[in-house]
Amino acid sequence: MMETVLQLDPRDNVFVALTPLAAGTVANFGQTSCPVTQAIPAKHKMALVDLKPGDLVIMYGMVVGEVVEAIPQGGVLTTRNIRHRTGDYSAARQPVSFALPDPSVWSTRTFMGFHRADGQVGTRNYWLVIPLVFCENRNVDRMREALEEELGYGSAHNSYRRQVRRLVNHQTSGNGHEVAEHTHALPERVFTNLDGIRFLTHQGGCGGTRQDAQALCGLLAGYIHHPNVAGATVLSLGCQNAQPSLLMDELRARDPQLRKPVLIFDQQQFGRESVLMERALEQTFLALAEANRAERAPAPLSALTLGLQCGGSDGFSGISANPTVGYVSDLLVGLGGKTLLSEFPELHGVEQELINRCATDELAKRFSELMQTYAARAKAVNSGFDFNPSPGNIRDGLITDAIKSAGAARKGGVSPVRNVIDYPEYAVTPGLNLQCTPGGDVESVTAQVGAGCNLVLFTTGLGTPTGNPVAPVVKISSNSTLAERMDDIIDFNTGAIVTGQATIAECAEKLLDLSLEVASGERFTKAELLGQNDFIPWKRGVSL
Repeated sequence: MMETVLQLDPRDNVFVALTPLAAGTVANFGQTSCPVTQAIPAKHKMALVDLKPGDLVIMYGMVVGEVVEAIPQGGVLTTRNIRHRTGDYSAARQPVSFALPDPSVWSTRTFMGFHRADGQVGTRNYWLVIPLVFCENRNVDRMREALEEELGYGSAHNSYRRQVRRLVNHQTSGNGHEVAEHTHALPERVFTNLDGIRFLTHQGGCGGTRQDAQALCGLLAGYIHHPNVAGATVLSLGCQNAQPSLLMDELRARDPQLRKPVLIFDQQQFGRESVLMERALEQTFLALAEANRAERAPAPLSALTLGLQCGGSDGFSGISANPTVGYVSDLLVGLGGKTLLSEFPELHGVEQELINRCATDELAKRFSELMQTYAARAKAVNSGFDFNPSPGNIRDGLITDAIKSAGAARKGGVSPVRNVIDYPEYAVTPGLNLQCTPGGDVESVTAQVGAGCNLVLFTTGLGTPTGNPVAPVVKISSNSTLAERMDDIIDFNTGAIVTGQATIAECAEKLLDLSLEVASGERFTKAELLGQNDFIPWKRGVSL
């Protein structure tokens, strides 16, 4: 029989409602019983004892809030009666260890990937076209129109175009001017081993600070160096802050031998736009033919770098989807792979736990300093991490940033932290990495892929179409209602954990199986099928 409530840790003074709880009933979990004195919506929290102003709310065994208005035993926690509060932390770690899942059954498993000259292995094979400055966005768009349609990567299959055509026919037929509906078939793919050409437009590269240009070039270098990328065409105006030399310096920092082809075209040197475009298209076409020679071959799971991400989270995310991803992370790092836990505003409140898991004192200190610097930057503009939860998060049970963070951190499993990297550094250390990024999911996924993630596991409780132009994004639902209602964007459902029909370990093994199919190109994610290619560089301002 399905439980109606859950106590996540014996120290907790709240229950999580798994179903709506009616006043006058009794909620039971294990040996703990509590009368329900107020209606509790599913995903929200119920007080196990009378709580008075100043009392701390404990969930996941840690402080997640402070009471500001009295809450009776069996009453519901809301944004009116509690506020954000976290426990104190220090950079001094108290080393801890946890029981890790046995990955041995996966040790002989492989995926079919693209082996690069630098030793990395891609899950896709793309060519990039990138502007160094927003002034070149128009030229990038013109290249997109020319290359995608003519090489068989176009969008003539877009069903919405047919819908608009029908609307036009309906509008004009009443005037005796019916317009024929044409069906344009896509041309055959010219380069069958090239998954596509990705065009990464942005609004940076000039203006702002020199640090902005440096960070942008670092991010773009990460995308060019990425294992899913065969090479890149780069368009430059010529006078911008983000100079080609700066990009190449960042590339050398990631690959001193510069083993990937990078074609750079400077408009001010070419003069007329038409000359620039003709030369760029000619040389890019030749490079595409060379990139098309790559073929998939078996690769060990240690060649995977997973981004651990969430967006549109709900009160079940920390119970089902996030710990499932955390279990996959533990399996993969046990096999020598890399995983990245990011979104620093959503790690606020679990700092001490992560500090204690850091492999060295130096890593603990770096994580603490990055968190404190980020928090200070937010406070300087009269904001703070406590402003992170969105209206959707709050509506579905994540009413403080600390509650959200306690659940979000479970994506990182229980493995030791092997490295702490800042934006836009590249991940090179096997094991669990902490990466400083904003909490916004598109900015964070953009950063994770720029750090080398060749696959992203993305949990959601409310639903989001987020994808990435370079790495597949596997969308994981925390509840079955979402998986059924938005099945066009959800790849995997962990709702059976909430209903007691499956365990975290069982879901994790199925998710890893699916991830290997995606990594091998045997299966495409819903975001890929929808053409959801989100790319938003972080300008290193206050983004929560």
